[in-house]
Amino acid sequence: MQKTYNLNAGPAALPKPVLEKAQKDFLNFNNSGISILEHSHRGKDYDAVHYKAMADLRILMDIPDNYEILFLQGGASLQFSMVPLNFLDKETCADYLMTGGWSEKACEEADKIGSTHIAATSKETRFDRIPREFQFNTLAEYVHVTSNNTLFGTQWQNFPDTGTVPLVADMSSDILSRKTDITKFALIYAGAQKNLGPAGLTVVIIRKDMLDKARKNIPTMLAYQTFVKSASLYNTPPVFSIYIFGLVLEWLLQTGGLEAMEKLNNEKANLLYNTMDQTNGFYKGTAQADSRSKMNVTFRLVDPELEKLFLEKSIASGFVGLKGHRSVGGLRASIYNAVPLETVQALTEFMTKFYKQHG
Repeated sequence: MQKTYNLNAGPAALPKPVLEKAQKDFLNFNNSGISILEHSHRGKDYDAVHYKAMADLRILMDIPDNYEILFLQGGASLQFSMVPLNFLDKETCADYLMTGGWSEKACEEADKIGSTHIAATSKETRFDRIPREFQFNTLAEYVHVTSNNTLFGTQWQNFPDTGTVPLVADMSSDILSRKTDITKFALIYAGAQKNLGPAGLTVVIIRKDMLDKARKNIPTMLAYQTFVKSASLYNTPPVFSIYIFGLVLEWLLQTGGLEAMEKLNNEKANLLYNTMDQTNGFYKGTAQADSRSKMNVTFRLVDPELEKLFLEKSIASGFVGLKGHRSVGGLRASIYNAVPLETVQALTEFMTKFYKQHG
């Protein structure tokens, strides 16, 4: 059987040890005689999974005690609405930093609830960079940023100083990929299907003083306080997704934590970008050098027909997921935490060979 190299943007690659452990537990979890999929979310077996995942995340990310950890559903897309629902109304506004399609969608949802102000944007250059100039509204309830941009291949290397205005971050596609100073943020949210586990789980990390500002007159299931008070067990949580998430956290802890993962991610990204840069423009990255993402490497070839051929030959060689997002086209290699260095090495060898044949 030909080896497959998973470079999907999400749902994305999972660590092999995690999949092997899940396979072993699938029919008989914790010697209970039943699958993890069949366990009650009110039972002691699942309780251990639930609270250990919270504890391990707090250790990995060095999350202070004045932050709550929530397990929600609906993906980052629901957070586009939940954030403004909890912290905006028709009389208030929020700042949004526009760096791509997902930040635009987040802003559009906030516009339905309160007022938004675009404090920075790189849309005029087709989102090829992280903005360098900001015009913050000091009356904003919060500033929203998308930490990594999967469509256009850019990533914030340093987050802006928003002063006393709370900073809210969508970290769906680079959470746990590097060390992050949690204290810079009032709220972080992330869909699981990039670096955390399978789709179905959304992790929210929220500072307690931010919670105190949340509106009370919103639907129960859309209020962060509902899940704080119930330890994210108000209704049936995504049990299997949280179980896999917990295994991913254990894997990260066993392999050196975020410091080791950041080093590996830098090595993978540098190898891929260096390979591209040595082809005299045959492979052209879509992001400016100082804004390049370590998670989603987006690029074009000199000829659209060559891009089609590249995709055909890459698929035949076992590479999965290299087609760019339908809204922007081009090519994209998503090299999240679980993508091994071996996969990136194989990709760069393929790219070099293709360049020599067609460059």
